[in-house]
Parts: sequence; C-alpha cells; structure tokens
Amino acid sequence: MPRKPMEALTESMFYMLMAFQTDEMCGMDIAESVEQHTGGRVRIGPATLYTILGKFENEGYIQETCVEGRKRTYRITDKGRAAYDAELLRLKLCILDSERPVRKATEEKECVSSTEQENSITVSSLALHTT
Repeated sequence: MPRKPMEALTESMFYMLMAFQTDEMCGMDIAESVEQHTGGRVRIGPATLYTILGKFENEGYIQETCVEGRKRTYRITDKGRAAYDAELLRLKLCILDSERPVRKATEEKECVSSTEQENSITVSSLALHTT
C-alpha cells in the first residue's frame, strides 16, 4: 500500500532533519553534516537537497531565517522536530522488531491446532458435565 507523502521520511529526509537538531543551516552545511553523521555512507546531491528543502518548507518542517545572495539559511520548526522524533521512534521500533524472536509459520499452525484441540476437549468436557 503506498504511503502518504511525508508519512515516513526517506533516509535523506531523516538525516537532513537530524542536521537541524544542532543549529540553523544552509544547504551546503546540511549536505556536509549528513555526510559527516553517516561517515560518507549517505551523500546528498544538490537536486535532492533542494527538492527536499522545498518539501520541508512547504510542509512547515523548516523555516527560512536568512537570505544572503543565493545562500538561504533555515531552522527546524516544532512541526519538523515532531516529524523527526516520530521517525526516530519508528526506526527504533523497527530495530526492536528485528531483535524480537519470531515464531515460524509452522510453529503457529501447530499452536493453533493444539489450541483448537484443547478448546474442543474443553467444550466436550463442559457438555458432559452439564448433562
């Protein structure tokens, strides 16, 4: 099922909002921060960077604070911080889910079958006791 836009952040979006947690930033500062945070694993090019900044601004996640020629500086808003916190929680829950033991489908079927047998026996026993 497709997600609604901005419902779950992409990796680039998440790291860009992470960059704003410390200070106001311009686009180049954001790109450098993301690269440093990820040890170079995630690099955001100009097209992605400015597309996401536009989406964030339209969504109210960031607000422009200063314009110096072509350089624009932004700060995160309360809505942006809430989106970051929600995504951070979602990712932490994903990690917890991955660490939780999972029952195999065959174990679940056996469990359901034995439960059905127990319920059947219980129903039969109740029928014998009431007659």
